Amino acid sequence: MSLPPWMQPEVRRAFDPELIVQVTPLLRRITAPNPGMMTGPGTNTWLVGRDEVAVVDPGPDDEAHIQRVADAARGRIRWILVTHTHPDHSPGSRRLAELTGAPVLAHAIRLQGVSDREFRPDVTLDDGDRVHCGEFSLRALHTPGHAANHLCFLLEDEQVLIAGDQVMDKTTVVISPPDGDMQAYLDSLHRLKALGLKAIAPAHGRLLEEPERLLQRIIDHRMEREGMVLDAVRDGERMIPDMVRRIYVDVPQPLHRVAEGSVHAHLLKLRDEGHVLGDSRDGPWQLA
Repeated sequence: MSLPPWMQPEVRRAFDPELIVQVTPLLRRITAPNPGMMTGPGTNTWLVGRDEVAVVDPGPDDEAHIQRVADAARGRIRWILVTHTHPDHSPGSRRLAELTGAPVLAHAIRLQGVSDREFRPDVTLDDGDRVHCGEFSLRALHTPGHAANHLCFLLEDEQVLIAGDQVMDKTTVVISPPDGDMQAYLDSLHRLKALGLKAIAPAHGRLLEEPERLLQRIIDHRMEREGMVLDAVRDGERMIPDMVRRIYVDVPQPLHRVAEGSVHAHLLKLRDEGHVLGDSRDGPWQLA
């Protein structure tokens, strides 16, 4: 049985938590030591700039990782930015703020489901807000879908998108209600596709090139899955676990529970469009 991509030796070496990787002239990556089925090789913490540094997604509250980030910045961290408050992205912000005195910036919305419950930003950001210094400018883009409070940060000087969990390397983003919204996610992807990006720096995995083509592939994949969900309901499937077993034959069994969230999100979108009837993850669902 082959190892999953995040466990391949070459991937583990490339995302060794000890490494500080210069990805673009303004962007460095340090990966947190939290690899897994949901996090791939680990959560990427991004350091933007050198004279003044913005840190995006400190990751989990891992003391060694946070100290490594602080040391890499050499006392120049001025801002700590959080893309969203899932537990693999935001908890480290508290320790990093204590070490550096830098303010923590994030969207104001609080998630209803799985989240970092203790998180409180010092400064709230909304769509279009900027972090700016002489060396770089980061523009916040509110991109709900994966999470209601999800922000991407556009490094305008390089047209590189620091994307959080909006896009992941070699895997599909989970969209799970109540915080996940499939229509909002697709709208966010279409918006990003129109920005003329040069690359995408995701929270999990390598720098992604050809962004417009990649984003269209994700949109196409989600619409293909949605067609399969609608076909399943047409064929008499009423319960989400049964739909998952039918549709996600290419996904390992341990991830089926996660896939149920995405099927639920597709069904809610189809319901809002008048195609199906239902509400709950526990079903039942039927054609409208």
